[in-house]
Formats: sequence, structure tokens, C-alpha cells
Amino acid sequence: MTATGTGTTDWAAWQESWDRQQEWYMPDREDRFRVMLDMVEAVVGPRPRVLDLACGTGTITARLLTRLPGATSTGVDLDPALLTIAQGTFAGDDRVTLVTADLKDPDWPSRLPYDTYDAVLTATALHWLHSEPLAALYGRIAELVRDGGVFMNADHMIDDTTPRINAAERALRHARMEQAKEGGALDWAEWWQLAAEDPVLAAPTARRFEIYGEHADGDTPSAEWHARTLRAAGFGEARPVWCSPSDTLLLALK
Repeated sequence: MTATGTGTTDWAAWQESWDRQQEWYMPDREDRFRVMLDMVEAVVGPRPRVLDLACGTGTITARLLTRLPGATSTGVDLDPALLTIAQGTFAGDDRVTLVTADLKDPDWPSRLPYDTYDAVLTATALHWLHSEPLAALYGRIAELVRDGGVFMNADHMIDDTTPRINAAERALRHARMEQAKEGGALDWAEWWQLAAEDPVLAAPTARRFEIYGEHADGDTPSAEWHARTLRAAGFGEARPVWCSPSDTLLLALK
């Protein structure tokens, strides 16, 4: 999405394209962000220092700064293509710092500009991790959240005790996705193909697939597992504050 004749990249268009692709999978995506930011403001106030964990293109950061202009955000990710879009989007905004780090590396917090944060936020990312490394990550997050601060994770959290409910929800969701696809919606693979063909994003996209491969191979444990694991990591309270039939926004209070 390079602007014709100018040689400059339209980062807003890439952000919009990413949002539409993600909404193909999660039509209620904006609802979870609204509740997430409601709870940030409710618990830590209107000028929070936020860690946008596995930030991607900066989806959470963009909504945070629109909603709470006095906030600051540190975005951390390993994906070179999505970070390139984030860097283009937030260039010149001194409220935003972007950090390249691997969340599987135990030393990744040392790359951050601050020792503690009011809020650590993440969405649709940590299902790339298996349960054991995710539990270890939760321990590191607990050390980064100040006393009275919050961690929120919005992601696929599957309750395996309700297989018939899960199957019915999945069937309807996929039928609706097929209808949207017929209307021109891009899926994950098609979006990445566009990125691979873009002169600015082609090289970082190639590096991205060298790092991650094609698809996530992590786990999607239940909300109860997440809450229990976060309490064991050092959070005092943890429970869902929003859910859809397939996804949950879980809040943990330090």
C-alpha cells in the first residue's frame, strides 16, 4: 500500500487492512478493546504507563492513545513486518516506544525502558505459546506490573468441558466467515501475500516467516486456567471481564 507517485507508504491504510483481516476472524474485536480500555481507566486512571505486549501493528496502542491521550505506551514484539507498520504509524510520537524482543527469552524485560508498568495489555497473541512457557511469561509479567496495576489478556480461551457448545459456535462462526469471504474479506494468508508483494514490507515479511512459520502451534487453555496461573504468579485477583462464545478478556489485578 505504497502511495502512487510519492514513494511513501500509507501506514494508515496498512493498519486499516490489518484491522479488517483480523475482524474477519473476530467480528466483536472492537468490543474487547473498548472494555479493556474501560478497565485500564477504571483501575489505574487516565494517564497510564502501558506495556503493549506482542503489540503487532500497535492496535492496542492506537486505541489507547485515542481514548487516553495522556497515556504512554511501550510496544514489544518480535515480528519484523508488523513492527515496521507500527514504526511507520507512530513515527514522531514521543508517547510510543517500540522494542524488538522475543517473549520466550527470559531476559526480554531488560530491553524495556521502564522497570514497572501501570498496565500490561495483550490481545490475540499469547495462543502462540504452549502452556508451560506461557506460565513462565505470566511470572515475568507479574514482576513488571506495579502493585495496584493490571494485566489483561484477550484471546482464545477454550473450555473443553463444553464440546457441543464449542462445536455449534465454531460451525456458525465459520459459516459467517465464508459469507464474508465471498464479499471480498481477506484472510490471514491473503493479507500476508499482499505484505510479501509490497516493496517496503517484502523483506521484513520474509524474515517474519523465517521466525514464526505459517501458523500458531500453541495452546488455548480455559479462562479458569489463565486466572489460576496468574494468581499463582503473584496477582491478587483474576477473572474475565468480557467474553464472547469463543474468546475471553481476562483481567488480573496485582
